Order: sequence, then C-alpha cells, then structure tokens
Amino acid sequence: MGEAACHENEIVVKNDLSVVAEVRRFVRLVTGQWGMDDFVPCLVASELVTNALRYASAPDCGVTFRIGRNDDGALWLEIQDATCELPRIQYADTISEAGRGLFIVDQFARCWGVRPLAGNAGKVVFAVLDA
Repeated sequence: MGEAACHENEIVVKNDLSVVAEVRRFVRLVTGQWGMDDFVPCLVASELVTNALRYASAPDCGVTFRIGRNDDGALWLEIQDATCELPRIQYADTISEAGRGLFIVDQFARCWGVRPLAGNAGKVVFAVLDA
C-alpha cells in the first residue's frame, strides 16, 4: 500500500484524498474476512476519512483509521486525527457535492460520536454499524 502503513485492523494514511480508495480496499479486505457485506462499511469509512482529511488534519499529518467488531457482531469504525475541533453535520443543498459526510454517517450508523484524546492530542470520531 503506497501511502499507507497497515497493522491489524488499523491503517495510517497521509493527508491526501487519494488514500480514501486505499481505506475502502482495507475495509473490503477486513469485512471479507468476517463474511460481511462491505457496501455500507466502505461508504461510512470513506466519509469519516474524507471528513478528517478535509477538515481536521494538518497538511503534513495523517490520520489513523481502525475497524473492529463488538460482541454483538456490530461493526465499529473510527478515525483519529490530531485536532481538537469537533465535527458537525452540515446540511448540503441538493446539488452540492460537499457537505454530506456526517449526514451520511448519521443515516447509516446505529450511533456515532466523538472521543477527545487526553492532553489535547486530538480526537477519535467513531461510528457503529449494525451487523
């Protein structure tokens, strides 16, 4: 993976929107190992990563994406970045291509939210998807 470093269920990507396709490939690989459909996880992962890279990451800093499963089989996705600014849902007009990221996450996720990291080190935005 050119722009990414990969660990078990975690991928670190540089601040370049072209890495979103790598994240989708990573999600397909992991969900495939678990025998899960990948459409919604890929969609939500794309929106979380794009949002983090567009709004929350310094030009020379990357973000960390993680994926896992809860005991009930639900899938969780999270993106960690180094800024403390909280994300918010923007309501785009019908022809705009931007501004739908967290709205899409909100539509497909059982729940989603933000966890601040200690010492103002950044935050984690997470989403939980039903199995």
